[in-house]
Amino acid sequence: MDVDPDGVPSLYRTLAGAVVPRPIAWVSTTSQEGVDNLAPYSFFNVVSYDPPVVMFAPVDDSSDPDGFKDTPRNVEATEEFVVNVVTEELAEAMNATSATLPAGESEFDHAGLERGDSKVVAPPSVAASPVNFECSLYEMVDVGSSTMVLGEVEWVQIDDDVTTDGKVDVTKLDAVGRLSGSLYATTRERFALERPE
Repeated sequence: MDVDPDGVPSLYRTLAGAVVPRPIAWVSTTSQEGVDNLAPYSFFNVVSYDPPVVMFAPVDDSSDPDGFKDTPRNVEATEEFVVNVVTEELAEAMNATSATLPAGESEFDHAGLERGDSKVVAPPSVAASPVNFECSLYEMVDVGSSTMVLGEVEWVQIDDDVTTDGKVDVTKLDAVGRLSGSLYATTRERFALERPE
């Protein structure tokens, strides 16, 4: 099968179905009115380690005059956010936070999640998440029907249970990834390959 991007209404399903598994940025923000927001984004990755920069890219909200959903609107206004790592035990709660809620209602409360205290930014973290990246806004870039949000990592909180010798241990961090539609993947099945010299 060949697909001409100009010949189909959208490449979303093709991209989301083939670029897998995608890590999930569970992003917490706080609005200027003081409402804590929490939403998952699977267009997420590391951009740079020096400076440490991560990115997530929400699809724009066509029903909003400025095109922003709550998360990018809050980031633009406050220039702060937290990326919380999603583990298998948090997957149901993460999914609950993807619900469309009325303005002024917090997804933390909707999903029954405890807020964690951040060290250097105002938005709370997800207390049960084993890794929290506290970020300041680096840049926001319009990319077609999405907005790429780049955040510089200012602080990281890591649960000692997912570390070995002071480093994150991927065999202990049971992160989940997004596939397509309602499918997700665990990271329990692993194999090693030595990099050639």
